[in-house]
Amino acid sequence: MKKLVYLLVGLLVLSCSKDDDANPGPDPQPVGDTNVQDFMWQAMNLWYFWQGDVADLADDRFGTDAEYSEFLDSEDSPTAFFENRLRFVEDRFSFYSDDYTELTQNLAGISRSNGLEFGLIYDDANGNSQLDDTDPIFGVVRYVVNGSNAATADIGRGEIFVGVDGTMLNGGNYADLLFGENATYTLMMADYNGGDPVVNGKEVTLTKEEGLAENPVYIVKSFEIGADRIGYLMYNGFTNEYDEDLNDAFGSLVADGVTDLVLDLRYNSGGSVNSSRLLSSMIYGRNPNDLYLRQRWNDKIQEAFTRDDPNALDDYFATQTGAGSVINTLNLQRVYILTTGSTASASELVINGLDPYIEVIQIGTTTTGKNEFSLTMVDDPGRPGAPFIYSASRENQIDPENNWAIQPLVGRNENAVGFSDYTAGFAPEIELREDLGNMGVLGDDDEPLLARAIQEITGVSAKRSWQPERPIEAFTHNGMFTPMRNNMVLDKDIQLPPSLLERMPQQ
Repeated sequence: MKKLVYLLVGLLVLSCSKDDDANPGPDPQPVGDTNVQDFMWQAMNLWYFWQGDVADLADDRFGTDAEYSEFLDSEDSPTAFFENRLRFVEDRFSFYSDDYTELTQNLAGISRSNGLEFGLIYDDANGNSQLDDTDPIFGVVRYVVNGSNAATADIGRGEIFVGVDGTMLNGGNYADLLFGENATYTLMMADYNGGDPVVNGKEVTLTKEEGLAENPVYIVKSFEIGADRIGYLMYNGFTNEYDEDLNDAFGSLVADGVTDLVLDLRYNSGGSVNSSRLLSSMIYGRNPNDLYLRQRWNDKIQEAFTRDDPNALDDYFATQTGAGSVINTLNLQRVYILTTGSTASASELVINGLDPYIEVIQIGTTTTGKNEFSLTMVDDPGRPGAPFIYSASRENQIDPENNWAIQPLVGRNENAVGFSDYTAGFAPEIELREDLGNMGVLGDDDEPLLARAIQEITGVSAKRSWQPERPIEAFTHNGMFTPMRNNMVLDKDIQLPPSLLERMPQQ
């Protein structure tokens, strides 16, 4: 298989070509209507983190064009082809989309949504750890996106719903009812009743809006409690379009003289790697000599990047944002981070990246365990089947006959001491589940998880015990039904050594 890595202008844009002699052998060309499958295979063969572990992605997998074409036609659809032939068995997070526009907008925090953020619960008190189609499900509202349709409705944090459009939710229908094509639906509300919800007659009608943009900087507050000045930041997504808002939030915390920070990532399922670096720098300090992370790719990509410089994949703490603003930093020696099972990806990267330098005190429940980063791959019209990494500057160069995009996991980020093995998630130092019967008001010093963090900082006991009587955690949340679900996106320029660039033909 003849492959070539070559540089394109902009955001780490590397691609494949079929006219390099580095890997002599057959040069299969697809036959028939398998353009999407061809694009998927080419991308995964070069970029996929587990390329060496998937037999069908081997460089010498095909001896003839006919063999390659037969392979591309081996599944009924691109979806089945990706799932059954390309994905590594241990890969939980690589995915695809038949609409690259929807995917890339979601990366920018833009989605089709009514703005209601919720978790879904089913009662496994009877020992039923596997969700069945008939198991009843209920939803609990986590928060409402500012400026959304839900923000205009009579619904808020902690409220319970058990049905949609008159149909009770269960394991077999919840996906269609809540995440189907229906733009408008009516929720049947209920009283919590100790985890056995009872319909209360209230109904709330919500409408999903196209292009809803969510600012992830949700709450910024400071508390003066005795001699302690405590900052609180609820940050719900690593969306680089809002990096300046994040820096401004830290500017206000610095101005308030904050000496301790409670960072609320309980509902933050990830996003931009670079935004995680900026956030960590705002907490720890502008220390460009301190390593934040080191990228680890598959063998082919790793060798290409580090051939001339073994430190080419090192990434350090930041001194300024992408827009050039000086980082506002608290220069802390410890941070308190609130987590749940929905805390994933770039959120976990902050925990891991800060750990070698400062004390990270985690309060809540164990995180997801998503330790790989991904790239958005789309198809090149000039060479159908040849993938390139999406960037807005090249949007008009995407093959009009192929709107598919894939989001494969392409690497892992190690921290300064080389640790990256947290697939089981990060367990908290202080375990405390959210109380579905008393969710509290986000940003209120009486809200259970924040109150526990404040207690840890001040040494003053909380007003009462916040441990819920029946600890139940969501088995999924609505973020898992968006194109981004628990994703960590590499969105930073990588400068390859000049000697390596000289060996790479330019497009």
